[in-house]
Amino acid sequence: MIEETASQSSAAETVIRRATAGDVAGIVSMIADDQLGATRESVDDLTPYLKAFEAIDSDPNQVLVVAERNDELIGTLQLTIIPGLSRRGSSRGLVEAVRVAASARGSGLGTTLMEWAVQESRNRGCTLVQLTSDKTRTDAHRFYERLGFTNSHEGFKLKLS
Repeated sequence: MIEETASQSSAAETVIRRATAGDVAGIVSMIADDQLGATRESVDDLTPYLKAFEAIDSDPNQVLVVAERNDELIGTLQLTIIPGLSRRGSSRGLVEAVRVAASARGSGLGTTLMEWAVQESRNRGCTLVQLTSDKTRTDAHRFYERLGFTNSHEGFKLKLS
């Protein structure tokens, strides 16, 4: 069960909570609001996103959260808990789709979201947290390294049509 987490941020309270279907449009807007997302996302038809949300929300190993301040969505991420046989049968947390709204960038919210994801992974028994980041996102790479992540692996993707 996800509990609401509050932190002080510039005199306004930020709450990290489980996303609801009503948050999908705001989440998609944040995902689309960057150089890569702008080329592959669209808020014109939320049908595929709502279908994906239903699958995420019904899976106990998936946690989609939003950060909210003054009733405004300002951040999001998805945490997937992956059980595994390697590392002596340990689970790992996979962080995906980390986004901070333009209005909240530079406020420390990205750090708050990632700290939440690391702690939630610990709470769920994970021994490792991992993520991938597009090679062009060099600012993001520096951010993750500042948080203690190491660029230890090379990632590969195969696009399916």
